[in-house]
Amino acid sequence: MTSRHRSPRAVSAPRTVLVAALSAGLLASCGTAEPQRQEPWLGGYVNATAWPPYDLPVDAAGEPRTVLGFVVADEEDPCTPSWGGYYSLDEAGHELRLDSAVAQYRQDGGEVAVSFGGAARDEPATVCTDVDHLVESYRTVVDRYRADAVDLDVEMDDLGRSDANERRAEALARLQEDREEPLEVWLTLPVGPQGLEEDAAEVVAQTLEGGVDLTGVNLMTMNYGPGTVEEDGMVGASVRSLRAAHAQLAQLWEEAGQPLSDELVWNRMGATPMIGRNDMPGQVLRPDGAAELARFAQDQDLGRFSYWSLNRDRSCTDLPPDVEPAADLCSGIRQDEGEFADRIRAAFTS
Repeated sequence: MTSRHRSPRAVSAPRTVLVAALSAGLLASCGTAEPQRQEPWLGGYVNATAWPPYDLPVDAAGEPRTVLGFVVADEEDPCTPSWGGYYSLDEAGHELRLDSAVAQYRQDGGEVAVSFGGAARDEPATVCTDVDHLVESYRTVVDRYRADAVDLDVEMDDLGRSDANERRAEALARLQEDREEPLEVWLTLPVGPQGLEEDAAEVVAQTLEGGVDLTGVNLMTMNYGPGTVEEDGMVGASVRSLRAAHAQLAQLWEEAGQPLSDELVWNRMGATPMIGRNDMPGQVLRPDGAAELARFAQDQDLGRFSYWSLNRDRSCTDLPPDVEPAADLCSGIRQDEGEFADRIRAAFTS
């Protein structure tokens, strides 16, 4: 995840709007089951390839779920998954001890989601053009880590790829259909106070059109464009972004023939801020702000709240206390170790 994404611009969803009452009536006449509320979950991201390795069983103790990122396409074999382009799955098991860490974390009561994509490398669907092989790429990762949720982080150059959106949707729909156990599928997309950009909205539209049982859309509430946060700070900009995206997502689900109530649209959304210093100069989310945003997510019954990242939930030891720009392994602000996790957990689960 990053968040050096482009400044969002205001868009409406790219398709013709259906009349809500008509859509609801057609669904009811066909006997379609009413969509159900899903139980919200909390789970911070872990940068699995950061060095030194993150101690998942120890440092994530108390987190009900952790999102491990990022699985990307291998540079030499694009249909083979790798961790960050640095480690094969076997190498990560040996050198990062990832398999044993996940097993111990699960034994201690946690669950893992796996995130594909991110900003730095290729999400598999963008370069693996054979859908059968793409299904196996996703399946290999899900089965190896016994993940009950996958997270497709689509940003930067991977946005705007209609061909990749179609392949990704077909592969994920087939993977869900083939599995005996349910598999949550989340899209993680950049957002701004005017909502989703057109290419991000199109990722959602094509995923729904492709038959994916889309659990939700997770919005990266971070790294906003210049001049965006001065009005009401990071929390205010994030709340405006979520509200704008809510209206767009309601329209997208409706156009896909799956109309949802306002409450269920919120429940199909997630939020992921970047704790501490963001990549954009002057944009800082402090622990009290993170807790306020988590309370908003709880009040709106968002289906998910995550943050980037558990690796960064500490003060910088070898850098100035208010380092600029953002660092990979610390928040760049003065804080107690684990303070963000504690404050977010208390706010989201109270």
